[in-house]
Amino acid sequence: MRSTINPRLKHGFIAGDLQASAIANRTGSVRTQSRLASRAVALGMLLSAMLFAACSRDEAKTADVPAAAPSVQIGAENVVTVKHDTIVVGPIITGELKAARDATIRAEIGGSVTQVAVEEGQPVKAGALLGRIEAQTLEDARTSAASAVRSAENQLAVAQREQQRAEQLVSAGALAARDLDNAKNAVTGADAQLADAKARLVNANKQLSDAVIRSPISGVVARRSVNRGDVVSVGSELFVVIDPSSMRLEASVPSESLSDLRVGATVDFAVRGYEQRFEGHIERIAPQADPATRQVPIFVAIPNSGGRLVAGLYAEGRVVSQRAEGLVVAANAVNTSSGTPWALRVAGGKTERVNVGVGLSDPRTERVQIVSGLNEGDVVLRGAAQGITPGTPVTVSVQQ
Repeated sequence: MRSTINPRLKHGFIAGDLQASAIANRTGSVRTQSRLASRAVALGMLLSAMLFAACSRDEAKTADVPAAAPSVQIGAENVVTVKHDTIVVGPIITGELKAARDATIRAEIGGSVTQVAVEEGQPVKAGALLGRIEAQTLEDARTSAASAVRSAENQLAVAQREQQRAEQLVSAGALAARDLDNAKNAVTGADAQLADAKARLVNANKQLSDAVIRSPISGVVARRSVNRGDVVSVGSELFVVIDPSSMRLEASVPSESLSDLRVGATVDFAVRGYEQRFEGHIERIAPQADPATRQVPIFVAIPNSGGRLVAGLYAEGRVVSQRAEGLVVAANAVNTSSGTPWALRVAGGKTERVNVGVGLSDPRTERVQIVSGLNEGDVVLRGAAQGITPGTPVTVSVQQ
């Protein structure tokens, strides 16, 4: 028996199948998309894990590399540069500069100053006029002495003629010998009076010349103590003239340094007010030490070409017993605590310890000679900066 199906039902079944198929298809598509999304999420998580692991490995590698050490800042007070210079060793001296030749002109007669012909600092020649003292009284005395000389000369001439006549008369027997003796005595007396008159004239001329004040040496007027119109007495200071062409340093040396002293030894010294240094030579050594200070006076001759040095200034220096020229550095830049001297040099931005050889040491200027280990221009640390570990990066703010 064949069954018969309603067409509407048939079409309904077909439509239902189609709808079911569509739903199934949509459900499969959703599931497929869900699976794809899940796979994408899993892949992203895997990639994140791989990136995290890679970063961890990089961080671990970076952690194995030590960080750069910070640079130490070094100030100017802890830095010194090796320089080429001269170092001197010997006894220290101090003293005053004085002119090797000077003259203090004093009044030899009393009176009023009528003329002052020079000023301080003015150069003068030997015999140059410096001033005059009023001498009218002396001029009168000289005139009187000159008259006395002329009178005595006339009296002597008369006495001599009388003696000649007496001799002739005595020879002729017309006069006694006693009269000749009297004539001779008269000549002797007249001669004595003439000599006395001449002496008084010489003295008057001398006093008159003393009224004219002249320079005894060539030099420069260092001091003028009078003005026109001043009244001076015998012995009053009028002028001081010095010869600046050659100066002398009068200094003292400790008695324990006598072994380093000898005539002709070089003396190196500085003078306040001058930037350059000067040299002289020991001219004399005192035979006796000062009883108060126990120091030995020495006299140093100093050539003063051009007259640059000025008398009266304070000078200090040393007698040169040893001298060396070469590399010189501050004494506190060389460490001698370990036996072998060393210095902490800055090279390539880092510190390095260098063993050095030293020569002469000058405790006065606190410098030492370097004979090996360093070069001119090297920068070394001194003082507290020597405690920096060798190899430490440093930055020098100011290099001296």
